[in-house]
Amino acid sequence: MNWLTNYVRPKIRALYARKEVPDNLWHKCPSCEAMLFHRELEENLHVCQHCGFHMRLDPIKRLESLFDGGSYDGVELPKSVADPLKFRDQKRYTDRLKEAQTKTGRTDAIVVGSGLVGGLPSVVAAFDFGFMGGSMGIAVGEGLLTAAKLAVAKRAPLIVVPASGGARMQEGILSLMQMPRTTIAVEMVKEAGLPYIVVLTDPTTGGVTASFAMLGDIHIAEKGAQIGFAGARVIESTIRETLPEGFQRSEYLLEHGMVDMVVHRRDLRGTLARVIDLLTQRVRADDEVIDAEFEDAAPVGKAVAVAAAPAPTAAGDD
Repeated sequence: MNWLTNYVRPKIRALYARKEVPDNLWHKCPSCEAMLFHRELEENLHVCQHCGFHMRLDPIKRLESLFDGGSYDGVELPKSVADPLKFRDQKRYTDRLKEAQTKTGRTDAIVVGSGLVGGLPSVVAAFDFGFMGGSMGIAVGEGLLTAAKLAVAKRAPLIVVPASGGARMQEGILSLMQMPRTTIAVEMVKEAGLPYIVVLTDPTTGGVTASFAMLGDIHIAEKGAQIGFAGARVIESTIRETLPEGFQRSEYLLEHGMVDMVVHRRDLRGTLARVIDLLTQRVRADDEVIDAEFEDAAPVGKAVAVAAAPAPTAAGDD
């Protein structure tokens, strides 16, 4: 009986037993509803291989896809006040923060890294839409300021990848104050003569669009990304007109001059490398000129001093 119980019966049960399949092996494309195997989806950077729909991408995977070899140095961001207004709607704001932190494994909706893009040093700040819709609060404002200061210190371009529903309502006026703060961060980079590049992803809306997201030297958008301030339904109900097809999508904005190019996600790193190389040639040239002037400063000053000195006179001349 032991042989039958321990060997034969398990074999028979294995033939007829229903195997449980993990829920995360297959994903349905939100656009064409095709079933996508998770490994193929990961390899394709969460882009549907059937219709080309660009799904939302985790910020860590975003950084890995942009930096050379997927290697970069993470930047520790300063801590901010967790619940400055003691806000509560259906839940306490602190409870919502804890849920989002547990779900995503990060403290807030922004991740900053520094590394090489096309062999050139760069700083990238990427948003996490999974963290309360990528909404912009005090922590996000601090993160962008930190990224801007690091870019200036490293003499590197700043690349921002927003994916946000706008300002964070639980922080009230303090969240709206991040709009001018992030604008100041952008101006810091531009005043240093460094490129500021924005990669617009789905979605980029609200106060994010009204501030740093539309201040780039170059605006690159992913295919099919929703980009705008107010939602399409709000606009239609306000103007009482039907909006054109594809309104607020990246291709529509490209046709109307709001973005510079629309790029497939797999081509994004190569495009950024070319753009950074073109924009930083002037920066490198200016640095070389400054270095040359600094090295020549002492000899030039000495020559000017000698030329300005009175000519020696012969002995006995009055």
